[in-house]
Amino acid sequence: MSLSSSTDQPKQILCMKWGRKYAADYVNRLQRMVARHITPPFQLVCLTDDAQGIDPAVRTLPLPELGCPEPTHTPGKWRKVALWGAHLADLQGPALFIDLDSVIVASLDPYFSHGDPGAVILERNWARPLSGLGQTSVFRFPIGSHPEILERFRRDPQGVADRFRFEQHFVTDSLGEQLQFWPRGWTRHFRLHCLGPVPLRYLRPAQLPPGSRIVTFPGGPNPADVKEGRWKPDAPAYAGRRAHLRRHLAHGDWSALRRFAMPVPWIAEHWQ
Repeated sequence: MSLSSSTDQPKQILCMKWGRKYAADYVNRLQRMVARHITPPFQLVCLTDDAQGIDPAVRTLPLPELGCPEPTHTPGKWRKVALWGAHLADLQGPALFIDLDSVIVASLDPYFSHGDPGAVILERNWARPLSGLGQTSVFRFPIGSHPEILERFRRDPQGVADRFRFEQHFVTDSLGEQLQFWPRGWTRHFRLHCLGPVPLRYLRPAQLPPGSRIVTFPGGPNPADVKEGRWKPDAPAYAGRRAHLRRHLAHGDWSALRRFAMPVPWIAEHWQ
């Protein structure tokens, strides 16, 4: 049975925004990218602690509570575990979650029609391809179907964070054999699949692999920066390969050699 077999049921896309890392324009861009790449009806729902500036076309709901202290001194995005509660406001049915720092480049419809509607489908962890770990930048799940994940986390949030380090590792472990993965090539990792290693990134701009649907940016850089040819917001404007090398080698900053990207035209085209 297709998730989009009934026109009475809009496709649900979820995102989360909390703190100050991402402004409302990230949500608004996501709304416009989804609208360009999906067969309606659909609804983007943003779970947030600050709805100011978000386009009225986006439904905003309060950020769900974890129901326990948030772990400290750990790198994972642990607020995302709240998605696995028995209830998520008045939302029901399958939903596709997309991280805000994502660039949609092709149709999202297959993310809704693929597999069983009751399945939880994650992307593979590209940085550790043989680990069996999932990646939660883009995943589909039936809302309320696995409350045991949040319940397990609540019993020892800091212990879970210390053991697994990243929220997606914990989710993978909790789902076990129930976990499924997207077909290879739909979801791409910008640094690993598009940018390429040193020295390739000095020879040509980041490429968009054929068959891509969503490009994600886990661990940075952000699309807003690499679109302009910089690695982070406070970096100087792009001035070419030689200028980048001179600037960092003069200070002995060898690690900065890998933090380089030419301006990326296809991000400017799609991320708008």
